[in-house]
Amino acid sequence: MCFNLQFVFYTVFFIKINIFLLSISFLMIALVGNGGIFAMKKILSIVCFFMLNFSITTNAQIELGVEDISGVADNNISSENSDNKNNLLDSTLNLFDSTKKEEPKEKITVDMLKEKADNGDIQSQLDLGYMFLYGSEGVNIDYKQALHYYGLAANNKSPVALNNMGSLYFNGIGTEVDYEKAISYFEEAARLGSNDAAVNLAIIYLGDSKKNKTSSDWQKIYDLLEQAQQSNYAAKYLLGYSYYKGFLVNQDYIKAFKLIKEAADNQYDEAQYVLSEFYISGNGTTKNYNHAVKYLRLAVAQGHLDAIIKLADILSQGKIYNLDIINAHILYNVAAVMGSDYAAKRRDLLEKSLKIEDLLSVQANAENYKPEVSKQTSFIRQTFGNSLKAYIDMNIENTTSSNLF
Repeated sequence: MCFNLQFVFYTVFFIKINIFLLSISFLMIALVGNGGIFAMKKILSIVCFFMLNFSITTNAQIELGVEDISGVADNNISSENSDNKNNLLDSTLNLFDSTKKEEPKEKITVDMLKEKADNGDIQSQLDLGYMFLYGSEGVNIDYKQALHYYGLAANNKSPVALNNMGSLYFNGIGTEVDYEKAISYFEEAARLGSNDAAVNLAIIYLGDSKKNKTSSDWQKIYDLLEQAQQSNYAAKYLLGYSYYKGFLVNQDYIKAFKLIKEAADNQYDEAQYVLSEFYISGNGTTKNYNHAVKYLRLAVAQGHLDAIIKLADILSQGKIYNLDIINAHILYNVAAVMGSDYAAKRRDLLEKSLKIEDLLSVQANAENYKPEVSKQTSFIRQTFGNSLKAYIDMNIENTTSSNLF
């Protein structure tokens, strides 16, 4: 479309120029005929000046038009990515509060913030806690100071500060590790509406394998996940996986599919892998092998080992998707490097059916494989490990009843 518009523009432009020049030519002939040589030179200089400036202006308009169109698209993409980034930070599992800080409208010095914080201004207390925790705005990292200012805001019942105080005590940052104090901060933050604190608590309770949990404990975990899933995609996934397995709640594939798909579409690799199982089995949704492979590919691109092996199995068998020994070998080779003995055996088995030139090519492709992990996945992995569903699977193995309250 852009090419056609430019073609039309240039066509009209040159027609107009030709008409203009033709008119000038007749005028010049008339002037010469009347002996107006000086006038003719004057007109020629005006014509040259006009054409030069019109050409520059026209080209500038064309370039501006292209830049403007692409600029709007780029801005939309940038805005979308920015929103996704905010969603990643705001809705991903995070021990610290994930609300993005806005840039101050006016320059405020640290001393000014300290004065306001000492006078009870909660936002200044939060800003100083953040600055000392992460070393931003030219401030050196000082965990004790971060603890101090977050403590002031927590005393003022700020859910953000309460959650962050829980994180500091849980991780022993600026203070000694104190799990009981951390949990008390998380509980108060969750009660005041912090979904970050709610999912933190749920994970802590799920990960406590030493405690014999009562029905009230399971109810508390469910309530926390239900609260947090309103805006937190890790919580959505955990609650969806609970419905999938019939853990904490009665098994419900439709609810499970909906929640897990939301997490998968927000680029969490494990959710993408688990979602493929729904499309293969037809539980909670219609069977769709194309969709299954699509989500497996998304997880494979992030380096999810189980997804790599699952997709390799599908491609090597050719039962629910097109047979593709070449790519199956590549995937098995990658998974073998990641430590899968099963994948190594499957790779060596497929190798026998490949020509030497194909084998050399696929080995090079496997060597060049580099996963690109999303911010969502990276954030969850760094905070709670490679698998969220492992917390639920562990509890299922350690309990006699799947529906626990």
